Amino acid sequence: MTTQTTAPADAAAPGHHHDYVHGYSQAEAQRLGDQADTLAELLHAGTAYPAGSRVLEAGCGVGAQTVHLLAASPGVRLTAADLSAQSLAQARARVAAQAPAADVTWHHGDLHRLPFPDGSFDHVFLCFVLEHLPDPTAGLAALRRVLRPGGTITVIEGDHGSAFFHPESPAARRTVDHLVRLQARAGGDGLLGRRLHPLLTAAGFARVSVRPRTVFADDARPALVEGFTRRTFVAMVESVRAEALAAGLTTPEAFDRGVAELRRAAEPGGTFHYTFFKAAAVRP
Repeated sequence: MTTQTTAPADAAAPGHHHDYVHGYSQAEAQRLGDQADTLAELLHAGTAYPAGSRVLEAGCGVGAQTVHLLAASPGVRLTAADLSAQSLAQARARVAAQAPAADVTWHHGDLHRLPFPDGSFDHVFLCFVLEHLPDPTAGLAALRRVLRPGGTITVIEGDHGSAFFHPESPAARRTVDHLVRLQARAGGDGLLGRRLHPLLTAAGFARVSVRPRTVFADDARPALVEGFTRRTFVAMVESVRAEALAAGLTTPEAFDRGVAELRRAAEPGGTFHYTFFKAAAVRP
């Protein structure tokens, strides 16, 4: 069962615009789905809400995490919100296919200006959203407003500084750094995972707890090598090639060499490490 809420007039309000560095291509939607499916157990373990709970997923994107959220918490009353109408349409289709009986309300709008009364939700969930916001503390404060006192927020973010791999390669490292620099130019922070505790504290949340969720892929974990190293991380770096060249950060030859050397981490004998950070906190 799904319902639609309309976008408020200020859905893309000036001053809160942010750019999604990875773009909105079909390939990116596929990458997000691969990432969510590969990491579902790692990222969603420990997150389950009681039936009937009012849950807000802020920045649901193409619904890649939404279907896992619904699977872990049957019977919740979910509101899924995103700034991109195109992503919301993909999310609705994904949920209709995978969780057709779920109670989902779709909202097109900016998470800084949600049209819901104070304390409308029991729980808020967001995954890979804060890294794209120019002012993540302001975003968290806006979400705190719509959370009831005693309600919880769960935040999951990556940190590209946690990526290390074998064989080590300066060219590959530089190419990963291009992604970090491009995200910073777009107003985001690809190294945000390490900042979750201070961000949530600054936004007025209490009982903040942050736990690392580490992915390590080697020859003994072929599903992770394929699903995470190759189809999530390397694909994410590859996706910013045109932007990196347009920004003058690198040359085609240097970028392609860096990607080729990064890809060796997904070949026999290669290894890849990455850490996500999962935070939980309470609205006092």
